[in-house]
Amino acid sequence: MTRPADRPPGVPAEEVVAALGPLVAAEATAEAPGAAADAGDLEQAVWVRLFERLGRAGPPGDPARWVRAVVRAEVRRARRRTVRERPLTDGAPYGSGAAAQGESAEHAALRAETGRTVRSAVARTPGDCPRLLSAMLSPHDPTYREIAGELNISQGSLGPIRSRCLGCLRRMLAAEVAAPEHRGKER
Repeated sequence: MTRPADRPPGVPAEEVVAALGPLVAAEATAEAPGAAADAGDLEQAVWVRLFERLGRAGPPGDPARWVRAVVRAEVRRARRRTVRERPLTDGAPYGSGAAAQGESAEHAALRAETGRTVRSAVARTPGDCPRLLSAMLSPHDPTYREIAGELNISQGSLGPIRSRCLGCLRRMLAAEVAAPEHRGKER
């Protein structure tokens, strides 16, 4: 009988599962509620990591310590994933309000991509333009007086500087973001 290439000779999978099964199950069950994760998913991830390790380096020196460390690492990974991922509701990202506005997930993604493109172009503008344009695009909607104070610029020169920065940004975005088409109308 030949052994699969992913396990070194002398380490039967049945023995590993029998020896570590109760520990893996107990650790996964204990740690899962803190990560809002399913214990079965954690358990499965630990088994995958264990058999990957058996294929590369053989069994760990202290299997119990190794299992605890891997379960905790998987819990941390699950927590990070929970923070980054958002469930979809009615085809829209959770909490975006897009579903209530009738916006599809595709439109929300396109809007987000356009926003990233604009922010990237703002960051590449010359001189003080990135600071000025970022202040003007702020969700806090600052007044000219607040922007001038923040940038240490006179309020009277803010308009001309803004105009030059917007012109620069417009030229940079011309090739990156297509202008909306006039459908059915001649220009």
